[in-house]
Amino acid sequence: MKPENIADLIRIIECQIPRDVESALERCREEEEEGSISRQVLEAILENIRYARENGIPMCQDTGSLVFFVSANGMCSKIRNTIMEGIAMATERVPLRANIVDPFSRRNTGNNLGRGNPIIHFEPSPDGAVRAGILAKGAGSENVSAVTMLDPDRPVEGVKEFVVQTVRKAGAKPCPPIVVGIGVGGSLDEAAILSKKALMRRLDKPSEDVFTGLLEAELLREINALGIGPMGFGGKNTALGVRMEVADCHTASLPVAVSIQCWALRRISFEVMKDGAILRGD
Repeated sequence: MKPENIADLIRIIECQIPRDVESALERCREEEEEGSISRQVLEAILENIRYARENGIPMCQDTGSLVFFVSANGMCSKIRNTIMEGIAMATERVPLRANIVDPFSRRNTGNNLGRGNPIIHFEPSPDGAVRAGILAKGAGSENVSAVTMLDPDRPVEGVKEFVVQTVRKAGAKPCPPIVVGIGVGGSLDEAAILSKKALMRRLDKPSEDVFTGLLEAELLREINALGIGPMGFGGKNTALGVRMEVADCHTASLPVAVSIQCWALRRISFEVMKDGAILRGD
């Protein structure tokens, strides 16, 4: 894997939305009433997607913060350095907006790198292969995301209430129709990572865990019943999908994180072959 590979993959996610997300937007457009503002908004979004893809330009002025999920055994420092070089290269070539700043002075690093950046979550690879995913997370949706520690006495209802309350409070700020990533369990920090990892799952493939899949579908119905609609203009589609990842947790705790994602769900998965070639996933 070379920095050029990372830069090319970043260009893809910034300029080409995944097909499952585009299909969900098309479905939502058909569900909205003919001539309604909500339908017109979805038509404009789909036109924006087409124009970005055909012209090779970012689909949103906020090219986001880049989050990497890497499964590998060893080579973490080498992989990290390759990713860093690739991000700096993509910042110039795509181009990406320089989004990363010092949290206090607000000084911009100019290349989307800095202390704690890029954000890379490493985990062991079960078969030794190097696999990774990239998520570009914009600030508008990130700023209305939330995490909490619930009392564990009402696990299902407590989680549902917190998720719906978070979406209701967000309103039109995250540019709906949104995708809602949910992390439940683990610890405070792991729940947040799980909620981001949930956004990497396809919208047309429900959870393999039956209970989790049913809960995702139920939450999607409740969120869409809020009537916030595309860009806050009302309608049937406040969310394109809900995806949840779950981990076991301490008996006295119930961590829950909600990562809200705008309609521009920019993600890609890939595997690094033995010869260094990149094999794209779904």
